Amino acid sequence: MPVAIITGASKGLGRALAGALAARGWDLVLDARDPGPLAGTAEGLAALGTRVTALPGDVTEAGHRTELVESARELGGGVVDLLVHNASALGAEPLVPLAALTTEGLRRALEVNVVAAHGLVRRALPLLRESPVGAVVAVSSDAAVEAYGTWGGYGASKAALDHLAAVLGVEEPGLRVWAVDPGDMATDLYAAAVPEDEEPRPAPESVVPAFLRLLDERPPSGRYRAEGLVAGR
Repeated sequence: MPVAIITGASKGLGRALAGALAARGWDLVLDARDPGPLAGTAEGLAALGTRVTALPGDVTEAGHRTELVESARELGGGVVDLLVHNASALGAEPLVPLAALTTEGLRRALEVNVVAAHGLVRRALPLLRESPVGAVVAVSSDAAVEAYGTWGGYGASKAALDHLAAVLGVEEPGLRVWAVDPGDMATDLYAAAVPEDEEPRPAPESVVPAFLRLLDERPPSGRYRAEGLVAGR
């Protein structure tokens, strides 16, 4: 069975992606900081018959990243087929203008969204190269390419993540490396970012077909918008 590592998998998009892959028979290594919700997610997925390893921890810690990759190695017999970097940090909750964003907050967003992503990919690369369908998915944001007030720190971190993914795609032609902008979703992350915004938003499950299309069709490495993939463009 193919094996995937998904970070930030206890809820939201990470959980929705994990559920879709489990339904397809994938084995999973899942990460999140809060062990309670992560255990509940893993239990529900295991009921589908897939093998699930749930490892609570912080992706900014090198030891935790090593644990994720080694667990996937065991499940996959020395191969990892997919790495999804979905874990994200805002830098401030709720979001604030750059003039009010602390250095510590910006550093946290960069550490989670960029540095940890690089560290995890670097650790997993030897196993991804062993897979005939090895792929990396970096969950991006429209804030990476648009200038939205208060989204500066988070957007800068996602822009950096996009560029890392683009360069990795050039350096690793045997892999597929996709940065994916999922669009607006009803997630805890968005609620924490802009708690006063009560406008209805799509459920994370609504964009999962976009990610599955990437896995099925394996287009060239690059940056994709989930909206376009779902619409068939």
